[in-house]
Amino acid sequence: MKKIYFTVGPSQIYPSVYAHIKQGLKEDILSLSHTGKDFIDLYKRTSNSLRKLLNIPETYHIFFTGSSTESMERVISNTVYKNSTHLITGGFAQKFYKTALDLRKHPVPIEIPLDKESDFSQLQIPQDTELLCITENDTSTGMRIPLEAFTSIKRNNPGLLIAVDVVSSIPYVKVDYSIIDLVFFSIHKGLGLPAGLGILIVSEAAIEKAKFLNKKGIAIGSHHSFISLAEKEKIFKTPATPNVFYIYLLEKVIHDMSTKGIEDIRLETEKKAKMIYDFFDKHDRYKPIVHELYRSMTTPVIDVQGNAEHIVDRLAERGLIISKGYGANSNQHIRIANFPSITEEHIKNLLISMKECLD
Repeated sequence: MKKIYFTVGPSQIYPSVYAHIKQGLKEDILSLSHTGKDFIDLYKRTSNSLRKLLNIPETYHIFFTGSSTESMERVISNTVYKNSTHLITGGFAQKFYKTALDLRKHPVPIEIPLDKESDFSQLQIPQDTELLCITENDTSTGMRIPLEAFTSIKRNNPGLLIAVDVVSSIPYVKVDYSIIDLVFFSIHKGLGLPAGLGILIVSEAAIEKAKFLNKKGIAIGSHHSFISLAEKEKIFKTPATPNVFYIYLLEKVIHDMSTKGIEDIRLETEKKAKMIYDFFDKHDRYKPIVHELYRSMTTPVIDVQGNAEHIVDRLAERGLIISKGYGANSNQHIRIANFPSITEEHIKNLLISMKECLD
């Protein structure tokens, strides 16, 4: 029985990846040195493809990391002397906050309610905040934060750096780089690739902050400091040996998505999300947990009143693999991935089976 993975990460592999793996093995990419010309060309192609698909300015740096958890640490250590502010919308925003605590910074959490409307443009950000940390789409709760709401905050605080975790919403999310300085994601969710590679996009202002901290004697990291990463990026190399094969696969999938068209991908994502939310909005017991203005398009989360394990098991018998809730809500919620690798037909089949399993 073929399984379809609606899990929120890792998730269903993008359809073309299997062919790209075969081709990569044929080309012996696994033996490719990260110091040679072939890798330099690969880095260039991947960087250019990412810029095209995600509309990343030429002035922004593109770094490879091991994971988004690593990127959180790199972001905090390279841009915060003392004070960061974190919008808390779930477990992954909490992880970003805890990273700052672990690095002996002085982070301030701002709790955002899941079930109420918020005016994000009027958030009271402490004046001494150096970095505002936003988890744009928290995988644990299925809450997304509208990034356009921060235009006025950035305008009124031009020295403030803003970092955004878009792990669960790439490539759907649109990022306005006129207000956002740092963006990071991994490849094993919306891009439909195996886990093991992170992407970190960094403004020149953030690089300058890292240089400032380094001159003050603040530890900003060694091989993977922004300074080191930027120096190597100039010649399309990396400070340490990266996951070359996954960079190869990333470039191929980004090319495939660009060929399909990012706007078509976004429209399809919204259509599929509407199918999921319409189904549960009409259900007599099980409902989405997030206010309708902030519902995730890519990782809907549903309150199933303590029946998650039963639902997950019944769907798994049909080859449909979904995620239980996060942490303490493991049996209270279910989470459903709606990434580009999931088709409209997949969603239709899931909802048909869901109806039978919930009756």
